[in-house]
Amino acid sequence: MSDDFWYHLELLLAKDQLVVDRPKGSHHPRYPDIIYPLDYGYLEGTTSADGGGIDIWVGSLPFRKLTGIACTYDTWKRDAEIKLLVGCSEEDIQTILKFHSVGMKAIFIRKPDKGVMK
Repeated sequence: MSDDFWYHLELLLAKDQLVVDRPKGSHHPRYPDIIYPLDYGYLEGTTSADGGGIDIWVGSLPFRKLTGIACTYDTWKRDAEIKLLVGCSEEDIQTILKFHSVGMKAIFIRKPDKGVMK
């Protein structure tokens, strides 16, 4: 069952274009004091709870493999989403979780090490 979940997320990454609309160091469009510590974007042609594309964090590793997902809850907007993490090191994961600690709560779920692409 779990393998099927990760398999379908990997298919999304393989089939849909990753758009980085908030590069590392850029400011949040509505909250200029918030600066993105890593590249952040979405998968074109997908939809998440907020009506935009599925959110993606792009880490510092040289490959774009799915690392896992961050499950986030926004305490201000009172909504929840998942964000795919690709190519993320342990340091990247901690940076992302820290980023989501201001007005939000987040947990990280790691993709199992064994390959699930069929």
